[in-house]
Parts: sequence; structure tokens; C-alpha cells
Amino acid sequence: MRQSELFTKTKREAPKDEEAINARLLIKAGFIDKTMAGVYTFLPLGWRVFKKIENIIREEMEALGGQEILMPSLHPKTNWEQTGRWEAYDSLFKFTSFYSKIDYVLGPTHEEIVSPLLAKFVFSYKDLPKYVFQIQNKFRDEKRAKSGLLRGREFFMKDLYSFHRDENDLDKYYEKVGKSYEKIFKSVGLGKLTYLTFASGGTFSKYSHEFQTLTPAGEDIIYICDKCKIAINKEIIEEQNNCPQCGNKNLREEKAIEVGNIFKLKTKYSAPFNFKYKNEKGELNDVIMGCYGIGLNRLMGTVVEIYHDEKGIVWPEAVAPFKVHLLSVKCQVSGVRKFADKVYNSLQKNGVEVLYDDREDASAGEKFSDADLIGIPYRAVISEKTGNKLEIKKRSEKKVNLTGVKEFIKYIRTTNKLRYYE
Repeated sequence: MRQSELFTKTKREAPKDEEAINARLLIKAGFIDKTMAGVYTFLPLGWRVFKKIENIIREEMEALGGQEILMPSLHPKTNWEQTGRWEAYDSLFKFTSFYSKIDYVLGPTHEEIVSPLLAKFVFSYKDLPKYVFQIQNKFRDEKRAKSGLLRGREFFMKDLYSFHRDENDLDKYYEKVGKSYEKIFKSVGLGKLTYLTFASGGTFSKYSHEFQTLTPAGEDIIYICDKCKIAINKEIIEEQNNCPQCGNKNLREEKAIEVGNIFKLKTKYSAPFNFKYKNEKGELNDVIMGCYGIGLNRLMGTVVEIYHDEKGIVWPEAVAPFKVHLLSVKCQVSGVRKFADKVYNSLQKNGVEVLYDDREDASAGEKFSDADLIGIPYRAVISEKTGNKLEIKKRSEKKVNLTGVKEFIKYIRTTNKLRYYE
């Protein structure tokens, strides 16, 4: 993509009404735009990052046997009354149709839709287990939408739902999903900082589990057991004051952001819809359920909270909008412009994702500043002094190297196959 054709621009100053680092940098760098509190537009650069995250998650969900669907955002009141959450769920966006006078909900979650949906197709033990997932926008009436992409009123979630004949089968799949989540967080660069965290199972089970990423920007307090390499959230600590796995009381307190969660729902949302199956003896049993969520907006915001410096964002390669930021300095000089165009075309032909700063009205200083702010992993500079070479610098390093075009393309194409940032 040529930067001169990008309709968005970077800003000189971060928005004063945003406190969170992720919102300040993403808006300043032109990745998102704030529509109102808790609601953001993903701009071209931001949408590329979002799609990278989405594809990493989708790949893992399909590997788990998940079948992708898309459920509606608009839900009937009756479904929420059946589960008792029409009054109990405190962040529902509710409204009444002007024409039909029927009450509706904008979906904050989809148990009320997915349970009656699967009940139309699952009748026998032979139909189980089944796994379905979606990646879709959600709506929650947060009392205070804050922290940029970390807490919004409209946001994207990946919901995976599993359906089983018994709790033993649910337990096995639950463990598999946990391992898959670890792969996802490692892929986006958060693996070393993210802990499986014991949380309350509520009315479902003794424990549910969260995945919490350590950062000073976190809204949650967790307690890490260095013996087990797991964490416990504040609610559980207040109840038992030790590690659920080993009993260790010498726990380390940290701030963290919740980036995912997994629940054993059991029959909580199958029973209200009379969702049953026949076993081998012809007896009816309630279908056992599990649910597994990851917020994509939140995950993107968390990556920025972790990977940034005083100059801007430092994207992990797996989720960066482009692999290379090609800068043509003093591109008015015909030789520089001609060579830069040639390099740009060569990178594209070799399958390298490249943002080409070909702007004629931007100074060298502006281009370097924007490159640091946008945070693409590799910066390649062409100027009068580089001749037929490229000045290469990784965004995460200070070292600058001069290299040939063919050598750089070979290097980039090789490293492009590396999935993990860590």
C-alpha cells in the first residue's frame, strides 16, 4: 500500500480525553477513530491488525473442531426471559420496536441464541459432541466505558460453544481449549506474560478460568503462584487465600488485563430451552455445555499496552499491519524515487506486506517519526546516501544495517514464516 493513497493521517498530539495508552497511540497513529465513549471505528491500518488477530484465533478454533457460524445481534426478549437474564443481566441494551411494539436486546453474549439453535439439530447421543464458534460484535451498556479498546460498549468477541453428553467429555474438551488459548496468546506476543487464572465458577462449577496478561495498565488484581505457574483472581483469594493447585500461600500480587475466559456452563443454558438428547437406552438427558470467549478489541489493546515505547507502537510481527515500512527520503530526486518504486514492486511481487511512504509533501523527519509511531516491525529507508542499498532497522532495536535489495527480500521472506514473536 502506498502511504500517499491512505485516506487516514497520523496526528501530532494524542487525544486529551483518552487516558489509556492503547487508545492514545492507536488514535494518534491512525489505527482507530473514536466515534463516542466506548465505540471506535477501525481504520485501514487498525483493521489489518484486527484481521491478523482474527485469523490466528480462527485457525485455532477450527483446529479444535469448531464450525464457524454468525448469530444475530438482535435478540428477542422471550429468550432472555427463559433464562432469567432479562432482569438479572445489568448491562443489557434494551429497546422496543416502534412498529411491532416488541421488546428486543442487543446481544452482549449468545447463550440465549446458540442453545435453542443447536436444539434444532441435536437429538441423539450420536449427534454429540458438537462445537460452534463465531466472531461478532457485542453490545454492553457499561457504566463507564474507559481504557480505550480494553472496555467498550460495542466490541468484537470470539465465542466458542461446546455441547456434550456428559461432564467427563466436557472436562476433556475444556482442557484442550485451554491449551489452544495458550497458543493464541503466544502467537500474538503475550505468551510469557499471560497466566491461566482461577476464577469463581459461580453457579456453574467450583472454578472457571480467565487468562490474565500482566501489565501496569491492568484493571484486575491477580495473585501468581510461581510454583505452579498459574494465577488466582482476587475473588478466589478472598475466599481461600492460597493456590488451588498446591496450597502455596506465598503468592505474588500483580495487575493484569483479562484477555480470555473459559466456563463450564453444564446445563445452565440447555435446561431452560429443554435442550435434551436421547442416550443409547432412549432416555432423555440435558445437553452439557461449555463456553470460551476472547475479546478481539481487548486483545489488540492489550498488545499495544505491552508493546510500545516513548516514540509509539512496537507491533509483534504476527499482528503488525505490514511487515516492512519502506521510506523514500527526498523522493523528489528522480533516482531515489525510481529506485524506491522498484524496491516496492519487488517486495510486493515476493509476497512481502509493505507500506510504502512515498509522500512528496512529508519531510524526512516526519517520515521517521510516523514510522516509529505506526510501529511496523522493519523500516527500510532509501535516500541519496544509501545508493542502491537499503538502510534497515528493526522497530524494536536501535541498530541500523545497510543491505542489498535481494538480500533483504530473502531475509524477510524467511522470517515471514516465523509465527511466534517470542
